[in-house]
Amino acid sequence: MQRVCFLLKVRADRLEEYRERHAAVWPEMREALSATGWRNYSLFLREDGLLVGYLETDDFAAAQSSMEATDVNARWQAEMAPFFESLDGARPDEAMKPLTEVFHLA
Repeated sequence: MQRVCFLLKVRADRLEEYRERHAAVWPEMREALSATGWRNYSLFLREDGLLVGYLETDDFAAAQSSMEATDVNARWQAEMAPFFESLDGARPDEAMKPLTEVFHLA
């Protein structure tokens, strides 16, 4: 199992709406994430917009690829893209670059 952590930056003027959207993630998006191998997925948002994501999966590249193939993901990413800084034309899910784990206490 892989543990994956990534960082993104939410625009300061969109923080509250971002929180609201994630308090009501579409059921079909939740189902697609589960079906494509995203487990124990959490997002943490700091007041300055730093977003920390964490998930567990058997294969992150395969989980990303499987999600990319779903219609619901395309719709979700299009709606979420305006919330983020510095995507440089990428979708938010494409900008999820895993951090290197340097310590883990099991």
